[in-house]
Amino acid sequence: MTIYEIKERTAETSPNYFSRDTLKFFGQTMKSFRVSKLNEHEYLISAPSYWGGKLMGYSERIFDSRDNTLNSTT
Repeated sequence: MTIYEIKERTAETSPNYFSRDTLKFFGQTMKSFRVSKLNEHEYLISAPSYWGGKLMGYSERIFDSRDNTLNSTT
């Protein structure tokens, strides 16, 4: 599963997560994201988040392929 597939599959459930404005706000691009398979249905997606050019942390969500949702990691 690639980040581009996840973006397409979450277009209805999380339409703003990968929007151009959201990515720009956090200093991200689609290529910033990494995808790691957690189990048969879940994938961890993560990307560094920047503010004013400084690394402020990471955006992390769990993509569930059963219902095409992005869920918090906490």
